[in-house]
Amino acid sequence: MDPQKTLEIVIQIVVLLFAISFHESAHGYVAMKCGDNTARDLGRITMNPLKHLDPIGSLFFPALLAFSGLPVFGWARPVPVSLRGVRNPRRANLLVSAAGPLSNVLLAVIFGFVFVLLKRVFLLEGDPAILRPLFLIAGASVLVNASLAIFNLLPIPPLDGFGVVESLAPPSALPAVIFLRRFGFIILIVAMFTGVLGFIMRPVQDLVIRWLRS
Repeated sequence: MDPQKTLEIVIQIVVLLFAISFHESAHGYVAMKCGDNTARDLGRITMNPLKHLDPIGSLFFPALLAFSGLPVFGWARPVPVSLRGVRNPRRANLLVSAAGPLSNVLLAVIFGFVFVLLKRVFLLEGDPAILRPLFLIAGASVLVNASLAIFNLLPIPPLDGFGVVESLAPPSALPAVIFLRRFGFIILIVAMFTGVLGFIMRPVQDLVIRWLRS
């Protein structure tokens, strides 16, 4: 394999591990602020990816995407949250669910600024070799975090988007909520293997890629 391609794949995997660690830590931190210390007590509010790894979602699936030439995304082991004893659990569930995708949006914006800054440096100073790895990391971080945010905002359990919708749904929607809780994972797997997931995510990923290459 081309060494440049290998480097890009390694960078994408490393960036993903950082992104999902930040994502899961955000869930745990917001849960703690809402009154649930479960994640803190289990050591899950940490940037150590080993605490969050899911062998399939954090390694195998992202590597498969990377070697297929597709944008990388994946998932981690969910941070355990228990909101039964907190004040206003419905509001807490909304905040905790939204914290993960919003953390990835924040990282995408931060690394987007870094990417633009480095691109301007390259235009003024040429292509300093010492900054090239950072440039690749910044670009990969924008794409990976944007992909994670969109993926996790899908209203299908166990993804965060379902937690947001569940928290805002009226009581009349309870039957649909119960149905999705029961079959959500199966729906997600079907969406992955039928191309529905790619159909939803690809426009956003293509938009980010065009921006990175512009």
